[in-house]
Amino acid sequence: MRFLKLPRSLRQLSTYVLAIALGVLLTVSTLQVLPSQAEPAPLVTAGDNSQLIAQRQSPTTAAIGSTSFVTAAVNRVGAAVVRIDTERTITRRVDPFMEDPFFRRFFGEGLPQQIPSEQLRGVGSGFILDKSGLVLTNAHVVDKADKVTVRLKDGRTFEGKVQGIDEVTDLAVVKINAGNDLPVAPLGSSSNVQVGDWAIAVGNPLGFDNTVTLGIVSTLKRSSAQVGISDKRLDFIQTDAAINPGNSGGPLLNGQGEVIGINTAIRPDAMGIGFAIPIDKAKAIATQLQRDGKVAHPYLGVQMLTLTPELARQNNTDPNSPIQIPEINGVFVMRVVPNSPAASAGVRRGDIILQVDGKAITSAEQLQNIVEDSRLGQVLQVKVQRGNQTQQFSVRTAELQNAS
Repeated sequence: MRFLKLPRSLRQLSTYVLAIALGVLLTVSTLQVLPSQAEPAPLVTAGDNSQLIAQRQSPTTAAIGSTSFVTAAVNRVGAAVVRIDTERTITRRVDPFMEDPFFRRFFGEGLPQQIPSEQLRGVGSGFILDKSGLVLTNAHVVDKADKVTVRLKDGRTFEGKVQGIDEVTDLAVVKINAGNDLPVAPLGSSSNVQVGDWAIAVGNPLGFDNTVTLGIVSTLKRSSAQVGISDKRLDFIQTDAAINPGNSGGPLLNGQGEVIGINTAIRPDAMGIGFAIPIDKAKAIATQLQRDGKVAHPYLGVQMLTLTPELARQNNTDPNSPIQIPEINGVFVMRVVPNSPAASAGVRRGDIILQVDGKAITSAEQLQNIVEDSRLGQVLQVKVQRGNQTQQFSVRTAELQNAS
């Protein structure tokens, strides 16, 4: 009651003093309960044993870090990535008009006397496989080159000798003589790669040396036919890591800095999509190229198309279609190459391949893989549907002489 009788100004002052006192009291109590963040974590005692409570790092702090996983991955392989410069002299045909003696007399010595030639230069990438100086790259980087120069990241340059080229898988092996102190790229396994994994492309795109781009693996086993490269036999790793001209032959890395693929293909009509040859396939091809200088690929000799009931139905409902196709799953033979194993066995255009060695065939890619995995000279039992009848042919594979 006495408090209420005090003057108004004194009552307000008393209220402020009381609030300040309570604030100080709460602050002191909090400091006695909570440790300072600068202090080490407290020890928790349980019986006679003491444990240190680990302070957890926030996800943001862990992600930022002083060194990213990309930096660590690139540092692990970067010194083994090389630049490949090529030179090639091409001779252009002279117009027969220029060789006619009448026109030479008429126009005089102003006409060219010699066949014109042109010097073409190219830039690609590659990486060192072992300390002896074996370099793996794309076939199209060094194919038909008169001179190959390999430049290391430390600035050293060496003349490269092409030991083997395989156009079907677009792989090549180049040898340099640089002693035994070369850095070597660590190889991973493409069989362990999953969609969504990190993908790091390293190379020399557009001539810009030692360039790194980052993305993810967007899909696996993208066939060369789907990519639009019908003369290759490959199932690519697809990535959204930026791949540009000059990246060809360079490594595609996983998050640990291991090579999982060889950057090789670019779709000009697709934004941010690139393709790489799986390293497991490349390792097998590189071994054969080093030993034999080439790789023998078996073939049947058919141009084919995956057939589904829906595609057959669309064809059959078209009044302009020249043939009616059974509405089934299989591989439609669009053309048989003359003098090929398929032609010799009796396979015809319009046949639908249903089985190979008793295994059902549902896509052209599946048939191509079966043939690729077969041996040269192996006899494959091919079951086809021709009209309303089924027939079986024994087709002996032969060596593919020209990828085109």
